[in-house]
Amino acid sequence: MSGEDRLAAAAAEAEAVVKKYLPPVEGFQKTVLDAMDYSVNAGGKRLRPLLMRESYRLFGGTGEEIEPFMAAMEMIHTSSLIHDDLPCMDNDTLRRGKPTAWVKYGYDMAVLAGDGLMIYAFETAAKALALGADPGRTGRCMGILAQKTGIYGMIGGQTVDVELTNQPIPREKLDFIYRLKTGALLEASLMIGAVMAGAEEREVKIMEEIASMVGLAFQIQDDILDVTGTEEQLGKPVLSDEKNNKTTYVTLEGLEKAREDVKEISARAVELLGSLKGKNEFLEELINMLTDRKK
Repeated sequence: MSGEDRLAAAAAEAEAVVKKYLPPVEGFQKTVLDAMDYSVNAGGKRLRPLLMRESYRLFGGTGEEIEPFMAAMEMIHTSSLIHDDLPCMDNDTLRRGKPTAWVKYGYDMAVLAGDGLMIYAFETAAKALALGADPGRTGRCMGILAQKTGIYGMIGGQTVDVELTNQPIPREKLDFIYRLKTGALLEASLMIGAVMAGAEEREVKIMEEIASMVGLAFQIQDDILDVTGTEEQLGKPVLSDEKNNKTTYVTLEGLEKAREDVKEISARAVELLGSLKGKNEFLEELINMLTDRKK
């Protein structure tokens, strides 16, 4: 099986897991549930759930207990995209080639859908206990999920990003934004997979470091694609950063240096992964794909 076929099969499995844990679209609150369902099912490669599962497998995990956390991670990721697209943030009208949630359902319902997914993610993650997950590991993973989502993670990074819109961003603050806004959920994915499988603390820290590198390379590649990609390739407007007067890695370092740094950072991440006693070739493939993607 080729790498692309392997990825497609794995993504289909992750897709089924995510869909299994989505709430039914019914009741008086049906509109917000429909907006949540629409946003999660708008597409995507399910990379964060895939990274989580492969990290789990790297350290010997074999059960279904990881699945609620996989679904929860995709819910949180989707909630961040809904909010990112809002007029008060990036003001984007397309996401994965489809109208964004606020365009389809209205500003108010999009805010509620993002909030709903973020909260429901934790309700979903707790279902790991019903699948026989170790309570101590589950509690630790709930803490990781909350920390990497909240003010010391993704939301913290988004805060600085929003505050500095239309302003020049110094390199240290840009690194902070990228490390938290993009890297935090990738860190949570690899760390949760490791913890749920019973990895040692040293190994969990290595997974966090790998994810931090991948997150930085991923975001730099995103900056590159915003300049070099097309709307058809990306499924969203290009030159969005320029339109919003955003400082990016490309505007600070230039396109060629950005491309070189993506390769160098991702190579270091793969090298660190190779230092672990376990082996997972597919996880290495995923890291390379994340940082070398064209859309």
